[in-house]
Amino acid sequence: MVVSITICSMSVSTIETFVTQAAIASLNTYQKHLSPRKGFSCPHRLLYGGESCSDYVKRLLINQNLLTAIQMAPQRFKACKLSAQIQSQRAEGGCIVIPCCIPI
Repeated sequence: MVVSITICSMSVSTIETFVTQAAIASLNTYQKHLSPRKGFSCPHRLLYGGESCSDYVKRLLINQNLLTAIQMAPQRFKACKLSAQIQSQRAEGGCIVIPCCIPI
């Protein structure tokens, strides 16, 4: 006996597009409403200049495919954590620099 189950009639491409758009919308919401209120900036951006981690991931989602963005984001978050550690070591008076990508 052969049983066939159709989970969803949506194609993988359609699902990937939906997830990508949802991720970009979430990043836009984070950048507009949460990031300005959290009290600190992306340590990677502060140390090296250029884009913040959220801008970096958003650019990946726009210019690459979803899988590439998912694979590359953790590398950036680890670099951000290292940037926070470097800045904390440089800070006078024991200031703590918090990575924007907690927890990594």
